[in-house]
Amino acid sequence: MSRKNEKAEEEAQAIDLTPMLDVVFIMLIFFIVTATFIKETGIEVTRPEATTAEEKPDAAILVAVNANNEIWIDNQQIDPRGVRAQIERLQAENPRGTVVVQADSGANMRMVVGITESARELGITNVAVSTEKK
Repeated sequence: MSRKNEKAEEEAQAIDLTPMLDVVFIMLIFFIVTATFIKETGIEVTRPEATTAEEKPDAAILVAVNANNEIWIDNQQIDPRGVRAQIERLQAENPRGTVVVQADSGANMRMVVGITESARELGITNVAVSTEKK
């Protein structure tokens, strides 16, 4: 009988980790669901300064143009002829999002205007150019 008592005593002293694991998994799911995913264009640009800068919190489509007139969308360099197709694809994913063009201060303005025209041709009326606040 003493052997049964020892076994029952060991089981009573054991720590049950199941509730702790449940809490950890619930916290993990919570942080994954509530995490904010930051969209990036793939390159850093030196944006021009402006005194009338406004924040656009619902920017869904970010297009960057660097000083070498390379166009970047979703961490990929895009050919100027393929910009419209990329914007159309991203608009299908988020129809209410805005297009924000992050143009380098040394970028060719024809490139920037071409991007905004492509977005407008697709019916996107909310197009903005990103600037630094003075």
